[in-house]
Amino acid sequence: MLQAIRPGMTRALRRSLFAGASGLAVALSLGVGAAAAQTAPQDEPTEIDEVVVTGYRASLNASLDAKRRDANVIDVITAEDIGDFPDLNLAESIQRVPGVAIDRDAGEGRSITVRGLGADFTRTRINGMEAQATAGGTDSSGGANRGRGFDFNVFASELFNSITVRKTAAAETEEGSLGATVDLQASRPFDYDDGFTAAMSAQAGYNDLSEEYNPRLALLLSNTFGDNDQFGALISVAYSQRNLLEEGFSSVRWAPAVGTNSSGGFCSPVGVTPVNPSGTANGASAANCATGVARPANTAANVAAYNTANQSNVFIPRLPRYGRLTHEQERLGVTGAFQWRPAETTLLSLDVLYSSLDATRQEDFLEALSFSRNAAAGGQTQVHVRDAAVENGMLVYGVFDNVDVRSESRYDELSTEYLQISLTAEHDFSDQLHSRFYYGRAESNFENPIQTTVTLDRSNIQGYSWDFRADPNAPVINYGFDVTNPANWEWRPSTAAVPRSEIRIRPNGVDTVFESFQADLAYDASDWLTVKAGINWKSYTSDSYEFRRADETVVPVLPAGTTMADITTLLTGFGNGLISGGTDTAWVRPDLGAIADLFNIYCNCNTGVPGGDFTLTSITNGNARGGNRSIAEDDLAVYLQADWDTDLFGRPFRGNIGVRQVSTTLTATGYSSTGGGTLVTGENQYDNTLPSLNISYEPIDDLIIRFGAASVMARPQIGNTLAGTNYLVPTTSLAASGPNYTATIGNVKLQPFEANTYDLSIEWYFARESLLSFAYFYKDIDTYIQIVRQDLPYSDLTALNPSAFAPGFCTGTCSASTIFQLTAAVNTEGGPLKGFEISYQQPFTFLPGPLENLGVQVNYTHVESEIDYCNNALCTAFVTADLINLSPESWNATLYYEDDRFSARVSGAFRDTYIQNVPGRNGNNVEGKMETFNLDASASYNLTDELELTLEALNLTDEENHQYVGDGQDRQSTSVYHHTGRQFYVGARYRF
Repeated sequence: MLQAIRPGMTRALRRSLFAGASGLAVALSLGVGAAAAQTAPQDEPTEIDEVVVTGYRASLNASLDAKRRDANVIDVITAEDIGDFPDLNLAESIQRVPGVAIDRDAGEGRSITVRGLGADFTRTRINGMEAQATAGGTDSSGGANRGRGFDFNVFASELFNSITVRKTAAAETEEGSLGATVDLQASRPFDYDDGFTAAMSAQAGYNDLSEEYNPRLALLLSNTFGDNDQFGALISVAYSQRNLLEEGFSSVRWAPAVGTNSSGGFCSPVGVTPVNPSGTANGASAANCATGVARPANTAANVAAYNTANQSNVFIPRLPRYGRLTHEQERLGVTGAFQWRPAETTLLSLDVLYSSLDATRQEDFLEALSFSRNAAAGGQTQVHVRDAAVENGMLVYGVFDNVDVRSESRYDELSTEYLQISLTAEHDFSDQLHSRFYYGRAESNFENPIQTTVTLDRSNIQGYSWDFRADPNAPVINYGFDVTNPANWEWRPSTAAVPRSEIRIRPNGVDTVFESFQADLAYDASDWLTVKAGINWKSYTSDSYEFRRADETVVPVLPAGTTMADITTLLTGFGNGLISGGTDTAWVRPDLGAIADLFNIYCNCNTGVPGGDFTLTSITNGNARGGNRSIAEDDLAVYLQADWDTDLFGRPFRGNIGVRQVSTTLTATGYSSTGGGTLVTGENQYDNTLPSLNISYEPIDDLIIRFGAASVMARPQIGNTLAGTNYLVPTTSLAASGPNYTATIGNVKLQPFEANTYDLSIEWYFARESLLSFAYFYKDIDTYIQIVRQDLPYSDLTALNPSAFAPGFCTGTCSASTIFQLTAAVNTEGGPLKGFEISYQQPFTFLPGPLENLGVQVNYTHVESEIDYCNNALCTAFVTADLINLSPESWNATLYYEDDRFSARVSGAFRDTYIQNVPGRNGNNVEGKMETFNLDASASYNLTDELELTLEALNLTDEENHQYVGDGQDRQSTSVYHHTGRQFYVGARYRF
């Protein structure tokens, strides 16, 4: 269980839930009969096949029918798909679509990639309105979402009745996506043929790693009223809890053992030249590495080990550690819909969606600190190498002396609340003139009011070792002392030598608001031609904040009579099914609750004792300043589009052609490091003309050829959460006090991503409920945005921006030759992205006996890209690599069985290795994530027409989150290797 820390720092949550709610997804997944789905105004009327199928097969057939009828390239998941897939949230449902891959955090899907383009290139609309939901995450997954991406883990999949992934652009579809537009549609009461509908479900979940049980519940109520059923109301609720453990190894990246991007190299033996560390700083001399730390003796073994390890082309783990993350999560979703049809020509719809995701997370790590610290911090330059082995450019084995070991505990409270209200009015002025008016507002509030880290230390350990030779992902680590004995650990206050214990307090949050208005007119010029025109206005704001202590390494002395046993607890049972013998499975960790009470760390005050200043500041605090920023964006678009549905050479010929004109005005505000926090505001404005064409032709029965071409754009990212870098906000920072010298500069003048896209597909509906398709896509990305990192002497920084990096703003060492790592975002030329998708879907009704109830759904995607990345700050050198977040290969497969009583499915999802950062940090060319394969299964049995028993099994392979850093060729050094266990649900669904 988590250690309790409950200071009164959280805001009063807005809990006023509107009387409205969920979706057809809940109804269908609970066994409610199929309903006649409402059709969006721009869609053609649905033609219903005479052969009736039910259940999961019915939903697959409905999805195929929607895909077939649309003039654009789309993929659809209908309610039964969502309700019956064994998925924890929306992201895991969407991954069944061809070309879609997901990224997971804490064992469940969080964000999506479509055709190789990540979350920042994919727009999400809820009930027709662009929106953004933000959540927190582990540091390795990017932490809190401060960008444009959509966190799908905020929502339960039961809240929606359909998901549409639009892969080609049309003038009437809002701009802002290079990858796809994802439409999430909740149910409405007029979706149902029968007036009153009620259903419920209850499940109990179990995780085999945490060995915890959790509930999952859903309820739906819908009815129509009035003499002609002209009024309708629907409400539903989805609730779940989830407690799990996440365990494994991590390194916080690898870095060169010596030279640029290193922590200074190892301590050289006596008499070895060149001497390291050189000079006299920190007590270094010919005999000593530092004050009181003698150099290793000049023996053959010592010299050989040192020469093996201390090379600039040998990479070492910066913070080798094992850790356990304890997650506790509570998710509530409520959706509501109210409809009124005062006349056959008029329909008014009010949609409300509320979701909350409340979580706590405790992270406990046992780590070696020295390899990521420089000489001033008592780090790597004091370490002796006694034995060493190098493989593939990595120090895979080493025995060391003078290593500092740390036990670190972090506790987070995280809360996301999402509220969207939208009003839609549809009216037919005549048989030929139709209209639709829309207004909506969506607000997402993410808070991390408690983010506290406390450390214990043990300095200068002899005989510390790591060994990756047997397992590169789970090394054998010998810490050199009994890590389970509190007496072996130290609380190191500010009066002690480095390393010192730390108390970090970093509350933060992100608030985003979308507001949108749209008006559309459609005129049926003839029986085959419709002319459309419309205007769209939307406003987007994103406000981030963060607070920190002025100095997190200053802590009070333990009061007299307080022992290490009083402020620690013992973590036990670590590493089940993960680590081999020789690595500790228990260790002492800080007792966060006891330390919080002992020092009153949440008072936001100076307690008056040395080291007891726990005052939190933001814009005046150089360490927190970058987390305080604001983005305000107004977009105005108009479009004109012509839709046709006719014959060409006697065969069906459909499509649309149009143009969209959009103007974007951006204001970005933040605080630069100059003058202790100077308010900086920048503005940018740009216009885009976006033509589009979609053609659908059926040369023979059941064979459709599609072609699409468009100019598309995506607005610049606000920042890179994984790398912790700012893109748009025009702030500068200069950290010159060491141990790491860094500089950053924002760029509000970034131009949007721009691309010309082309799509060609062939769809063969060769049998009832069946499809075999091939789709080729090509995206010529003309304008791209990337991070550049460059080591520059201070003299070059001042030449680059004399005002931002002027000597007067330097509070540390700023000699002309002092090397700073500069981070900035720039526009580059980009490059092509191309690939293809293959899909196959068919029920095996041609097989004999019970085998006729089998069926399959399979898709495969291949993507290639050639992006030219700047390799220096001035972009005079380039490196060509894949697009960030692009997996060259991905596939999904589902084998299902369904008869009148019993239904079962097994689903597999594979995603190839992909890169997350180019260039990587700490001297690595890339940072990435290894391939994953997730296997899920579900089954259900109808006891009666009303009662159904269910069983679900998720992550049956217990797939690891495996992240790496490397050279982009052969070396892939493990930076994260965590697993979360298998998840099982058993329950029942009942309809009234």
